[in-house]
Amino acid sequence: MVYILNIETATKNCSVSVGANGTTIAFKELSEEQFNHAEKLHVFIKDVLNQASLDLSQLHAVAVSKGPGSYTGLRIGVSAAKGLCYALDIPLIAVDTLAVLAAQISVANGLIIPMIDARRMEVFTQQFNEHNKAITPAEALIIDETAFADKSGNIHLVGDGALKCKTVLTSDTFVFHEDVVYPSAKQMSPLSYEKFQQNDFVDVAYFEPYYLKDFMLTTKKITN
Repeated sequence: MVYILNIETATKNCSVSVGANGTTIAFKELSEEQFNHAEKLHVFIKDVLNQASLDLSQLHAVAVSKGPGSYTGLRIGVSAAKGLCYALDIPLIAVDTLAVLAAQISVANGLIIPMIDARRMEVFTQQFNEHNKAITPAEALIIDETAFADKSGNIHLVGDGALKCKTVLTSDTFVFHEDVVYPSAKQMSPLSYEKFQQNDFVDVAYFEPYYLKDFMLTTKKITN
């Protein structure tokens, strides 16, 4: 049995799971506006290992959601994953965040388009077919009435970025899955196990999250 710890912190959702041969056997998450990932993550890791009746020494790999997403959230998740891999001498697996979000729904036909809020009317997004396979690269896209106008058939939208676009994307072709808001470690288990079987690992020393956009530091203007 291959046990993989999955860590997802790319959004407001702090989410951790344990997968056994690709099936999630333990899971815990919490979504908060305050981004308390630094406080919650290691507690959640301990909790899911207890749920699965496992010790850290029994893990075969650690998988982390690599982005795009929140700069701070990604740094916290990747740092924790790296630390565990170093200490346990096990491989690190990087899973695409948008693939994790897309995997939360299953459709018979049409496109699956996960969207992560990137502020204002911009989203991190990517297109997947009905088999949950990526058919376009991830991109930062500003949404307007013309978005995806060249696509036919049902377009299934998931994520917090999709929810804010409901007033703009009004065509009947758009299907909003409002119950799917954030990527979750629960869906990471089959994705990380597939990468484990393929020996698709990343370098623990040099791996960095995929931010997609440069980090912008803003400061408040001080007035006298």
